Formats: sequence, C-alpha cells, structure tokens
Amino acid sequence: MKLVIAIIKPFKLDEVREALSAIGVQGVTVTEAKGFGRQKGHTELYRGAEYVVDFLPKVKIEIALEDAQVAPVAEAIEAAARTGKIGDGKLFILPLEQAIRIRTGETGQGAL
Repeated sequence: MKLVIAIIKPFKLDEVREALSAIGVQGVTVTEAKGFGRQKGHTELYRGAEYVVDFLPKVKIEIALEDAQVAPVAEAIEAAARTGKIGDGKLFILPLEQAIRIRTGETGQGAL
C-alpha cells in the first residue's frame, strides 16, 4: 500500500477531484494548507501599502492506495493540477505500513 500526498493550487482542486473520480478513486482527504517553494511568496498592494505574502494558499490531498493504483493516480493528479507556471505543487508517494477501518476492524488493503 502507498500514501499519495499532493500539494496543489486551490483553484485546481475540482479538476483533480474529477480526474480522480474518473479513474475510480473513492477516498480522498483534503486539507487547506499554506506554504511556499521556489516562488518564495510574493508582494501585494493593500490600501496603498505594499506587503509580502510569505505563505501562499495551497491544498493538500491525501489518498491511501493499493500499489497498482499509484501510477494512474499520480498521472491523473499531475495532468489535472498542471498550469505550467511556478507553484503548481508537488506529489509525494510514501509506503503505507498498515490501514485499519475503525468501523469494522478490517486491516490492510481491505480497509482501503
């Protein structure tokens, strides 16, 4: 099993969700996040005063998957979230040791 974590721009969330639904992904966790990468934030003008926005709004998506689903899910997220501009985000794929469904006590892939 694997845990796929995607950090994307907030306005791309609906496109990513639709892409994941189209390939049969059932469970997704979404968290609002703030952060920065190479773009190091930006400056904005508010009531005539310039200020620096260090942390940009992002969305964190987490999906627990069977190993066979990882490649199509990664491709779907990458294609749906890409704008071609800096700050599009990152994908992280981590090993997942165990999953347990709290309601039934199922473990492993059965819990996904």
